[in-house]
Amino acid sequence: MSAVNLLPLDRVEIITLTDNYIDLAAGGNTDVVKRGRPAGASALSGSILAEHGFSAMIRTEEKHEKHTLLLDFGLSEDVAARNAKTLGIDLSEIEEAVLSHGHKDHFGGVLQLGKSIRKKNIPLTAHPSAFKPNRFIALKPGMKVSMPSPEETRFSEAGFSVIKTDQPKTLLKDHVLFLGEIPRQTPFEKGMPNAIFEQDGKETHDPLEDDTALVIHVKGKGLIIVSGCAHAGIVNTVRHAQRVTGISNVHAVMGGFHLTGPVFEPIIDETVAALKAIKPDYIIPTHCTGRKAIQAIESIMPEAFILNMAGTTLIFSAP
Repeated sequence: MSAVNLLPLDRVEIITLTDNYIDLAAGGNTDVVKRGRPAGASALSGSILAEHGFSAMIRTEEKHEKHTLLLDFGLSEDVAARNAKTLGIDLSEIEEAVLSHGHKDHFGGVLQLGKSIRKKNIPLTAHPSAFKPNRFIALKPGMKVSMPSPEETRFSEAGFSVIKTDQPKTLLKDHVLFLGEIPRQTPFEKGMPNAIFEQDGKETHDPLEDDTALVIHVKGKGLIIVSGCAHAGIVNTVRHAQRVTGISNVHAVMGGFHLTGPVFEPIIDETVAALKAIKPDYIIPTHCTGRKAIQAIESIMPEAFILNMAGTTLIFSAP
């Protein structure tokens, strides 16, 4: 595989518009971590909201040229957009968008975010299967939970122009990589065994092949990999990013790692051991990673671990 030409950046900011956790009293600000506060509030007058969903803005800078991309939209109609307003963020700076995969906790807020961006025909890149209909989660025999799929018209109404690809694709003038479909190669990352979809009247396992991630190269530091839910497996995801870019150094791994609940908890130890072997400078589990997995990551990789929350800005800069 010939490497994608992913251009390096001087500085990257990742602003979490929504995540599963918030603590307005949390400290711990550093050169890398800036905790969100309601803009202009002299006292605790409004909250940044948390929910079971994920949305983040990614700002890039290279030689004083700046660009902004939106990854995912959160679950609820208004939470990500409302948090942006609370934080004093002008969403009109967003130039492109990405949908990590077609689950509602990643696309539910598209209409309100689109309305807040106030632009038309914003390019939005997604895997073709992100729009696959008739998805379910089988909780037990005879009990299914519907997973509504996004409709392309919903995105066009919000001002987005959908671009479908299952291949790696560079965005923001070759400074951000949409990773495309991720090969499943690790023996322990089996995907979501209870995910199913109906096609031609038949139910079959849903491999969630639309699951993907974004990859960024910080000059002199290495790759930043940002997943939505990592249904392909976060280790598979990182290793594929290394192969596609030809860059082995990993500066940060961030995103939902989907290690929550009894189906996934048995692979926590193998996953964390594999992540430790990759040696990222920072590891930032979010969203669907789960409490037990987050505790394991913090315990085994304490120097690299960052606790994420809604409203947090992460800053990664070249030396």
